[in-house]
Amino acid sequence: MAKWDYDGPILEIDKLSISFFTRLREIPAVMDFSATVLPGEALGLVGESGCGKSTVALGVMQDLGVNGRIVGGSIKFKGRDLGEMTMEELRDIRGNEIAMIYQEPMASLNPAMRIGKQLAEVPMIHEGIGEKEAFDRALEVVTDVKLPDPKRILNSFPHQLSGGQQQRIVIAMALMSKPALLILDEPTTALDVTVEAAVVELVKELGKKYGTSMLFISHNLGLILETCDRICVMYSGEAVERGSIADVFDKMQHPYTQALFRSIPLPGADKNSRPLVAIPGNFPLPHERPPGCNFGPRCDYFVEGVCNTGNVMMVDIPGDDRHASRCRRIDEIDWDAPIVASQTHDKAEPGNVVLKMDNLKKYYEVAANALFGGGDKKVVKANETLTFEARESETLAIVGESGCGKSTFAKVLMGLETATDGKITLDNRNIEDVPIENRDTKTVSSVQMVFQNPFDTLNPSMTVGRQIIRALEIFGIGENETARRQRMLELLDLVKLPREFAERMPRQLSGGQKQRVGIARAFAGGARIVVADEPVSALDVSVQAAVTDLLMEIQRNEKTTLLFISHDLSIVRYLSDRVMVMYLGHVVELGDTEQVFSPPYHPYTEALLSAVPIADTSVEKTHIVLEGDIPSAMNPPSGCPFQTRCRWKDRVPGNRCETEVPTQHQLAAGHEIKCHLSPEVLAEMEPVIKIAAE
Repeated sequence: MAKWDYDGPILEIDKLSISFFTRLREIPAVMDFSATVLPGEALGLVGESGCGKSTVALGVMQDLGVNGRIVGGSIKFKGRDLGEMTMEELRDIRGNEIAMIYQEPMASLNPAMRIGKQLAEVPMIHEGIGEKEAFDRALEVVTDVKLPDPKRILNSFPHQLSGGQQQRIVIAMALMSKPALLILDEPTTALDVTVEAAVVELVKELGKKYGTSMLFISHNLGLILETCDRICVMYSGEAVERGSIADVFDKMQHPYTQALFRSIPLPGADKNSRPLVAIPGNFPLPHERPPGCNFGPRCDYFVEGVCNTGNVMMVDIPGDDRHASRCRRIDEIDWDAPIVASQTHDKAEPGNVVLKMDNLKKYYEVAANALFGGGDKKVVKANETLTFEARESETLAIVGESGCGKSTFAKVLMGLETATDGKITLDNRNIEDVPIENRDTKTVSSVQMVFQNPFDTLNPSMTVGRQIIRALEIFGIGENETARRQRMLELLDLVKLPREFAERMPRQLSGGQKQRVGIARAFAGGARIVVADEPVSALDVSVQAAVTDLLMEIQRNEKTTLLFISHDLSIVRYLSDRVMVMYLGHVVELGDTEQVFSPPYHPYTEALLSAVPIADTSVEKTHIVLEGDIPSAMNPPSGCPFQTRCRWKDRVPGNRCETEVPTQHQLAAGHEIKCHLSPEVLAEMEPVIKIAAE
């Protein structure tokens, strides 16, 4: 089928309902969902995990598997109903006119085939063109997605590329046949924030160049703001609000949309004076949805007898551009009422120094030929002269891209690795060369960790209560089983989980609840220092607020030192007292949060701040996209580690950046930076994030 011109909507979804059928019951996943995507338009689909976003995308692809079925409504592509097409017609359209980019790039690439061959296959299969012409087009598209040395890339296998490069190849593959509709399902979740910024910029540019319409699925409202023209908010299988970005962000008309925005750390939020407001309760399971409005049980504006009866329909909001909301009380709610903070707190004063690192180095030796040994040994410098201290009741955030050495330093602190050089002092005891098996119980219980993925850290065959009691046994807490059981119940209270959860298995818990169990276990031994390694990045936005709030509350009560490892600078700004920015094993900037987030910056900090998507239409950002990927720690650049990607390099006289590692110097009290730029040049720096005057 030849591509044909069409000037109506590219995609029309009308009252779509999709169910999955098990032996026991029908599970409705999507109900009464309508959306329209016009030519060249980008529609963002947002909502929590399980709300039906990906099911809608799979419905458009007509790929619902054996159990899934469209049970109502229709999906039209360029005016034709996809549900009435033959398998042959669908095969022609998929990958050719409708392309999809998935969250995990390696799932879309064949590990045993060179990139060039995988790309060339697309037009050869769909358009029947010759191999030479297909390879020429592959070269053009790989150049379009801004990959360095395109010829070498075409000749590479997928495993030879970084995550960001793999994702660009998948985007190139989707664009090979110039589709009319591109579906992106969380395409940047696994990427660093700087790589994400570059990929998002790329998707926007290519969308304009090829005139492609887009359906962009994400839970990141900031990303949707930066990439889309329109937005549709989903909750529990239904669209609850849709409209233009400006209408929905600035004049939201649904309690769930409002609750989502209140639970994300926008500029101005502060853990003490303006804490986030978490959404109460839990997301309903598909077969346990409440009568009436699905959001009713969690809504601040719920009215008995009004919100929990009958079907709630979408209503248009007059005067706006195709803006509609699914709320019975839309005309009675004061949408401009200020947020009432749940409770404010006084800023905690940091106590004595608990942890001190002095010139910590961690090197790994690897064989040049890692597979068969032999050859010269190479040294990977994972941590290079880390020096800092952390105090009681303080939150120190450690930020940087993957491969910068954040997790290595956490492993050395935990005793999972030992230091190559330098000192780590915990409460005046040196622990840098004591592996965890040789540490005494007090030291082990003093330094605990909350991990990124709560699913991997719990034993699936042991009840929640038993896992916490096990930690208490290891830490030597409680004289007998009864005392330990009582302490376990108190720990469940501490992390705000019902006591009956003690008898539950991990599989019966949601992601946020599992992470709370992980936190309870970390605090079981009265930890002095808790290393939180991306503790909320795997959780939904609304759950993030609750877990972050919980960590802060426990920290206030227990006077814990929190080392918060993250690449999400919005959360870092919200909860940290001091920030340490790492790049390729080096600390490039260290200071209190206010100092690090306002100029002068280290050039890398400046780029990181510019890359963070912020879900606020009043924010203006300086646009800096870093060229290239992070160099390998096995083969770092000479001189300053950041010089290969720095936009300020030409302001340093001579070639010092390329030949000399900068020394750490003070910009102000407590604010250090590792950079060759002169004070005069640093003083020229402008704020990266500005909030436009009302």
